[in-house]
Amino acid sequence: MVVVSIVVFALVRLSGDPIQIMAPPEASQADIAAMRAYLGLDRPWAVQYGRFITRALQGDFGQSVRFRRPALDMVLERYGATLELGGLAVVIVIAIALPVGVYAAVRRGRKLDYAARAFAALGQAVPPFWLGLLLVLVFGVILHWLPTSGRGTPLHIILPGITLGWFAVAGLMRLTRSAMLDVLGTEYVKLARIKGLPERQVIWKHAFKNAALPVVTFAGLVFVALLNGSIIIETVFSWPGVGLLVIEAVDSRDYPIVQTVVLFLSAMYIGVNLMVDVLYAYLNPKIRYSA
Repeated sequence: MVVVSIVVFALVRLSGDPIQIMAPPEASQADIAAMRAYLGLDRPWAVQYGRFITRALQGDFGQSVRFRRPALDMVLERYGATLELGGLAVVIVIAIALPVGVYAAVRRGRKLDYAARAFAALGQAVPPFWLGLLLVLVFGVILHWLPTSGRGTPLHIILPGITLGWFAVAGLMRLTRSAMLDVLGTEYVKLARIKGLPERQVIWKHAFKNAALPVVTFAGLVFVALLNGSIIIETVFSWPGVGLLVIEAVDSRDYPIVQTVVLFLSAMYIGVNLMVDVLYAYLNPKIRYSA
């Protein structure tokens, strides 16, 4: 987190001086200097970073340069929309990728398997932002079936949710199929079939349970990737979440907002990885983390 904070602190300041955007055209050099002093931007970077990190450890991420409001409050206000979008994308990913990946492996070499592999290849080849624009054109502009921007009704989340989950569905589907193929030929699966157990029980209780370890690891990373990837998708669909907020902050060189969002997402990434490690150990009794 320390490295992330240093990198983002330096990068946002390389983008330029926010005072040049905030100051009115008639502002004098004295006015600009006074504004920079008021915001603490006239101090050396080391001093600014020390002040930033000290306050951040106390939960104070500074005030938005543009809106003069606490940066953390603004991020938390928008985060509900981002979690809503990411949650729908996760539901779409799990509902499609896991069952299709499992049955594609069970029916290897058949039509379902070929269709699943073709969809996975297409899903990982098509950029999400391009898919989003295509969905806007087809379902919003041509057919007028769905709204293309905003967050007013449940219909507004359909297109961005599908767009956000598209790439993850393809990746998780391929991984699930590959993991299932690795275990379907093992002795314990053959033994379960010899015992006459129902095929559904053999697949989901014996095969999928052992194939789930790499899937769980990937699924945790997918969740964080969906939140990070929402930055582009929220911009395409004007979804009022953290992604759109950070784009607006970058345009206006609003340092505190950008820093807060990056640190917030980094903390979530670390937290999700820790949860995945714990769940991995629970699913695989052979793994024990030493104290």
